[in-house]
Amino acid sequence: MPKILSLLLFFVLGYTQAQTPQKLNASEIHQEIKKLNFLGSVLYVGAHPDDENTRLISYFANKQNARVGYLSLTRGDGGQNLIGPELREQLGLIRTQELLAARNIDGGEQFFTRANDFGYSKNPEETLQIWNKDKVLSDVVLSIRKFKPDVIINRFDHRSPGSTHGHHTASAMLSLEAFELAARPTAYPDQLKYTSVFQPKRVFFNTSHWFYGSREAFEEADKSAMLSLDVGVYFPELGLSNSEIAALSRSQHQSQGFGSTGTRGQAKEYLELIKGDMPQADVFEGINTSWSRLEGGKEIGEILGQVESQFNFRDPSQSLPQLIEAYKLIQELKNDHWKEVKSEHIREIIVACSGLFLEAVATKPSATRGEQVPLELEAINRSSFPISLNSVELSPNNSRIPVNQSLANNQSWTEELMFRLPESVENTSPYWLKSESTNGMYKVAEPGLIGLPETPVQSLASFILNFNGTEIKIKRPVIHKFNDPVLGETYRPFLIIPELSVSFEKDVEIFEKAEPRSISVILRAGKDSLKGSLRLEAGKNWKILPEEASFKINQKGGTAIRTFEIIPPDNQDETLIKPIAKVGDREYSDKLIQIDYKHIPLQNLVIPAKVKAVRIEIEKKGEYIGYIDGAGDAVPQSLEQIGYRVEHLEPGEISSQSLKKFDAVVTGIRAYNVVEELRYKQKDLLEYVKNGGNLIVQYNTSRGLIVDNPAPYPLQISRDRVTDEKAAVNFVTRDHPVLNKPNRITKKDFKNWVQERGLYFPDQWSKEFTPVLSMNDEGEEATQGSLLVAKYGKGYFIYTGLSFFRQFPEGVPGAYRLFANMVSIGKE
Repeated sequence: MPKILSLLLFFVLGYTQAQTPQKLNASEIHQEIKKLNFLGSVLYVGAHPDDENTRLISYFANKQNARVGYLSLTRGDGGQNLIGPELREQLGLIRTQELLAARNIDGGEQFFTRANDFGYSKNPEETLQIWNKDKVLSDVVLSIRKFKPDVIINRFDHRSPGSTHGHHTASAMLSLEAFELAARPTAYPDQLKYTSVFQPKRVFFNTSHWFYGSREAFEEADKSAMLSLDVGVYFPELGLSNSEIAALSRSQHQSQGFGSTGTRGQAKEYLELIKGDMPQADVFEGINTSWSRLEGGKEIGEILGQVESQFNFRDPSQSLPQLIEAYKLIQELKNDHWKEVKSEHIREIIVACSGLFLEAVATKPSATRGEQVPLELEAINRSSFPISLNSVELSPNNSRIPVNQSLANNQSWTEELMFRLPESVENTSPYWLKSESTNGMYKVAEPGLIGLPETPVQSLASFILNFNGTEIKIKRPVIHKFNDPVLGETYRPFLIIPELSVSFEKDVEIFEKAEPRSISVILRAGKDSLKGSLRLEAGKNWKILPEEASFKINQKGGTAIRTFEIIPPDNQDETLIKPIAKVGDREYSDKLIQIDYKHIPLQNLVIPAKVKAVRIEIEKKGEYIGYIDGAGDAVPQSLEQIGYRVEHLEPGEISSQSLKKFDAVVTGIRAYNVVEELRYKQKDLLEYVKNGGNLIVQYNTSRGLIVDNPAPYPLQISRDRVTDEKAAVNFVTRDHPVLNKPNRITKKDFKNWVQERGLYFPDQWSKEFTPVLSMNDEGEEATQGSLLVAKYGKGYFIYTGLSFFRQFPEGVPGAYRLFANMVSIGKE
């Protein structure tokens, strides 16, 4: 990936979880000086990861040199994952990092609210009720007050409720309300303890033909209140167009499959004015974006103007005397906001111009509280400018290492020492997941963390440097670095982990019979020499043997596995089983999850360990299922929990003959959208049904189907969905076998569903199909397309948009019972 121009604030603390640190070349340093000399800002507002317009963010950051932020109200927790099994909170963690990777490319900064993406919402009223409107609004106000944007751009139209995702419309509505409230001292006054009121100049809506229904309709629309921008500019210093940068940025959304191909040439974007005065050609028109907007700023601007015009590309250090003079003047500014922003920025430009390399490397990838960590410090000045290293301060233990050494040109200073973590240090984990969330909101105990993309790094090395008489502190996160035989120098975040983590092999244990089952508990040591005991807690109807088990782990990273027998009740019931491990006088019950993908840094998540145990009254006909993986789900593992044998099928090897052995074949979610080979295997699948097999097709989207029709008879997939997981479910065909054999399905089986009933239901089908269920969201007509069954030859074809892929991992009994009936149909 090329080094794209990005705000150096990201380099300072934003690369908290980053990998290889950026090292700017002379052209990039010069571009950062241009940005330093521009005091205008834009805040782009949307609802989810991927809502942002990366072309506009890159345009404002790299063409206009503005400070640009993207406020995503949610972290995308409610979506699907195309790269792995992670859903909900873990998916939100992945998408958070994908957004940070995108901003590192397009030059923006990233912010969030505490809103939890609870899934699709059909209107903003529902959205704001589930989210807790007042809290999310306060977070939007806080983002405006802290970022202080001159201009706000909304991704969505506040005037069109019901025409798009309720989260989308709600984001625009909240943005407009916050635009007014941010300037009022009486609005959320507690925020003023650590920020100040602010009034942006204007608000735009980033409109396009999509909001008008067609390109033709948009061409005919009145554009007198719209500002048109050509964002297809070319950057010779990068060899890339703005649209190519935007495509690289958008392609970071890998969990959503949003790989994008860059374009070249003219690219128009339209901004419709919603509030404020109408500019003629530039969103910053009438706004002073020079240093003269600040008291005491004029002289700074004059100095930096000379630095920009006289910059020596062969020797950037020639700019250091003027940059240091500007830095000293910035420290005297009365405007605290711009003082903080520009101080961080100019510090990193000074570092880049001097060729300074500053690093603090932990020789271990992780440590626990109270542990001593070998640390390697390095500082090197690769310029002739006189710089000395006074000292290095380490946190969180607040130690100081005196150095007092001149850094001669290209002469490295290094020191090895032991760095002790205090007992009070917290585990490396996302701050918004420390407390259990509600369906609509994350809980954040510390107000200062609200809005931040990730938890600030705790382990820091601050290098106190003297630049020819001027002292400047440069912060660097403690990182872990090693040499990979294939990749070479490899950076990883330095992690603080629990002394002992406890986990189960599965998140859900399904008991189809009232028979004992053994489950294993895995204990992993975060330090050497751990000895203790382990017990499990469960509901009163469940018995666990033994009552306690002892363990001993000698080395850090070592594990011990202890097995317990779980005896379920005779009748349907469920409980949470929680582990409690005791070492000395300390108890441990958290599990450690690490999420590791190549396109994002390693993520560390520490959350309470638990397994949901569910005793289900269930019967089955048929035992052997073939599963064709789609966009990613845990359905196969879930079916194995209730006693099925599941074989993952390679699409290229499917034939009508090879399928004969299966009692049913099931396609994963969106298989007909993402598995290209099914285009050529559809005939074999339908032949299997014709010969007596059962084919269960889980939901697909109508857009991007790789076959004309996934069914043997006419069937049209729509965007119909029922988002209320508590919506009433009625039985259209009460006597249908899928509702009666071998399990009698009742209304009780639709209790405790999560996130939604289902999505992308067909809205038209031929007479051969029998609709089984009817359901609807409040205020809408009932839809009958959630579960369709058709006899085809000797077998059955079933199409379902019900969200089994969400219910199974949550151990919803009724979902298992209904799916077992679908597999069993025709086998009575």
